[in-house]
Amino acid sequence: MDAIREQLEKPLVAGVVGLVVGIIIGLVVLGWWLFPVQWTNASPADLREDARIDYTRMAVDSYTLNENAELAKNRWNELGDSGPDTLAQVQSNPGEQRSEDIQAFSEIVEVQAPEQMPVEEEGGSSLTLLLVMCLVTVVLAGALAAYFLLRQGRSTGSVSPAAQAQEVSKQMERTDYAALGEETPMSQFMTTYMLGDDLFDDSFSIDSPSGEFLGECGVGISEAIGVGEPKKVAAFEIWLFDKNDIQTVTKVLMSEHAFVDDALRQRLTAKGEPFQADPGTEVVLETATLRLVARVVDMAYGGGAMPENSHFERVTLELAVWQKEQA
Repeated sequence: MDAIREQLEKPLVAGVVGLVVGIIIGLVVLGWWLFPVQWTNASPADLREDARIDYTRMAVDSYTLNENAELAKNRWNELGDSGPDTLAQVQSNPGEQRSEDIQAFSEIVEVQAPEQMPVEEEGGSSLTLLLVMCLVTVVLAGALAAYFLLRQGRSTGSVSPAAQAQEVSKQMERTDYAALGEETPMSQFMTTYMLGDDLFDDSFSIDSPSGEFLGECGVGISEAIGVGEPKKVAAFEIWLFDKNDIQTVTKVLMSEHAFVDDALRQRLTAKGEPFQADPGTEVVLETATLRLVARVVDMAYGGGAMPENSHFERVTLELAVWQKEQA
């Protein structure tokens, strides 16, 4: 017993013992027993094969309708390493889709054959260990750098508009449709735009209670006015995609100034039915099997040299989705 106590008094031994005990408590007791991991909001790469194929078909149809190359590439990247094989299956069995549409999508995402990795015939275990150690070192260094950057950001009060928007969305209370005597939505999302988030483009996957992928919805910048940075956003596109309808329905949320500007409103009408933003305003988007209600939860106009009520300082939208009953 004294020998054990003597060994534990050594810093190195004590550190190793503490690490082992910590792993056992953290991984086994907390991670597997008390607080087991529950997967939510998995990426398309984690879907089963048939769902990945549906997702890829949706991405192809969306690009065909909207011709948004950046959105197409983002959706493609969500598939990860399974992307090329999944797209190959869609190409070999286009179904109701046109081969030229699939080819156009393939070209825009620049599909390439995966590179062959060299096989280590000798010393493979040593190389693997070295790579693992390097990976751990990089992760720790990155975590340390992120920690100091976060501390620095907090100390200077520097928080990005996108991060501020996420906090605002978390604090907003969702509509209790059940309390209003209405059917509870299948999906309910909250998204916020803040002035300065020039890349604002929020999208959400719509899944059935059983986990079946049904489509997507989202909000993105549609129109900015004036010059300079940040963008002075005067309109947003609210869209709904239904995989069973193979179409995307879009409506345009406009500032007061943009809505009364005949030329601007006429131009944006080509993207979707326009409506003026006011707190509490609701608009409905419907497809063959989905119904979405978009509600303006909160908003404020920006100031400066621009016309009054012409661009948004912030906008928070609630997107509630129901699945229609099939006839």
